[in-house]
Amino acid sequence: MRQSLIVPKSPHTNIGDSEHPGGTTTWCSAKGHTSEAQGTIPNSFWTNVAYASGTGKNGKRYAQLTGCINPGTIDRLNPSDAGGQYDSNGGVGGIGNPQHSTCANYGHYVEIIEPAGPRACIRCCEDVADCPTNMDTQGCPSVIPGNYFNCA
Repeated sequence: MRQSLIVPKSPHTNIGDSEHPGGTTTWCSAKGHTSEAQGTIPNSFWTNVAYASGTGKNGKRYAQLTGCINPGTIDRLNPSDAGGQYDSNGGVGGIGNPQHSTCANYGHYVEIIEPAGPRACIRCCEDVADCPTNMDTQGCPSVIPGNYFNCA
């Protein structure tokens, strides 16, 4: 599976503490790698994951991953962190966090990593209406409905 996630740039960092210019980096699956600057998501990161795609509120496409994670497999994450959100349209000035980030072939995304959950979710959208950025404190199931396998 080709996938990429935004994660903190520094090891053992809370998501919220990385939400500033230069505080993040990209990690991708082996098939999703496009640069040597990217970290590699280990195969054991997702302990249970569901892929879903469809059409959203205005008939535009979206694709998403939801599920349980093993946060200890990516040293950038703090396993006791309650989590936080990265997205393409939030942040200061609505230009994303990290700024000017996008999801390939979709344009918009919202990603939440909840290491203490332990769960994560990402949705890539053609229409920004399908990637809400205003519910970041409500957690994955509220922002991106899907299968979370009772992560624990």
